Amino acid sequence: MPTDPIFQPLHFRNLTVKNRLFRSSLSGRFDHYDGSGTPLRIAWDVKFARNGIGTIISSNSPVDPRGLIIPNYASIDRDDRIPFWRELAKRVHEHDCAYIVQIAHSGRQRDSGGIEFKKGVSSTSKPEPIHGLECEKLTVPQIQEIVQKFADAARRAREAGMDGVEVHGCNGYLITQFLSSAINDRDDDYGGSLENRARFALEIVRAIRREVGDDFHLQFKISAVEDYDAVLPWLGKGNTLEESIRVIKWLEEAGVDGFHVSSGASFPHPRNPAGTMSLKDIVGTYDSIISSGKHTFRNYLAFRTFPFNRVFKWQWERLAKRMKVEGINLEDARAVKKAVSVPVIVTGGFQTASVIRNAISNGWVDGVSMARTLLANPDLPQMFAEGVDRPPRPCTYCNKCLVNFLENPIGCYEESRYPSRETMIEEIFSVYRLEPEFG
Repeated sequence: MPTDPIFQPLHFRNLTVKNRLFRSSLSGRFDHYDGSGTPLRIAWDVKFARNGIGTIISSNSPVDPRGLIIPNYASIDRDDRIPFWRELAKRVHEHDCAYIVQIAHSGRQRDSGGIEFKKGVSSTSKPEPIHGLECEKLTVPQIQEIVQKFADAARRAREAGMDGVEVHGCNGYLITQFLSSAINDRDDDYGGSLENRARFALEIVRAIRREVGDDFHLQFKISAVEDYDAVLPWLGKGNTLEESIRVIKWLEEAGVDGFHVSSGASFPHPRNPAGTMSLKDIVGTYDSIISSGKHTFRNYLAFRTFPFNRVFKWQWERLAKRMKVEGINLEDARAVKKAVSVPVIVTGGFQTASVIRNAISNGWVDGVSMARTLLANPDLPQMFAEGVDRPPRPCTYCNKCLVNFLENPIGCYEESRYPSRETMIEEIFSVYRLEPEFG
């Protein structure tokens, strides 16, 4: 371990973390409907801290009630949220693990919008194309309000004793809706040219710096390649790697301390999380959002009906088969790393120590983030520390965890990984039996 690149400290400008393994945004619907946090959320995050992960990036934390992606996620939209986040930071820090809050706004892309707001907001008034979720085009004063809400959220994270914030600027959510040439159809200062489309993201970063100062960790998660037409070929392709790198350079100049590289201008997306899709599991859970959008009933029928379901499955899985799941974003991250002077981490199905070690040793990236693979094996960092290259029961990239998330507890639903279905259920429910760590 002393010479293993995976377990070397990573130094950002304002933060040092103990190793190069990050848990990316990963959570179940553990919190109250109003966005207040619960002991279960703390138990969930502490579970990964205990198992040796160097840094936890929180599940997306809305900066505004209208920006929630799905209910029952802890928000950071009011000052009275601070005590919960302070307690969470304290508990995670007990295990020498850093904690970064991912501050987010859904825009028009939501899994379930909740009861408060039927319409999302966006850079456009056009509905989200896959599910048909409706939205309203933001006015300039509304944009400025949201910019300040991000800054206020960062200030709350600092007051709570968190180690930093990550601006959620990827995967089709609000910031992507401004950045993307395939989504943003504005004709004012926030649309048109790349410089204008990047204005919203840059204003958020500058506002955060004004609010928290220059000595608090701020990283930015971005889709280096959007591939917006990967599911619906008639949509525009969106931003290229070259365009994203231009934006990333501007963000670094504005005060970003590190970048987290992802892909896709929607979520989910064939590149994120890459892998297979179980039609049976999709049909079993998608019905819960049929009333959410204009196209959801159409989608539900398509998922149930041959040959439309087979076409969807082929369309979804072909990128993963061609590009290989583990390290699918690594080449994009290498290009980003060459363009900036701050650390770069990357997501993309990582669960093999030699793959991670090689990427770090060659200077392609500074660290990796993991979600599904840690869900399958929460003790993966300990395995790597003990010399295991790949877990004996690796994640199969089946994405059943993602599909079941809409209705069921977060967990690995691939029965082939377990001796029995009962064992699988026991592991899924194990977090509910952890000793509450709050108050």
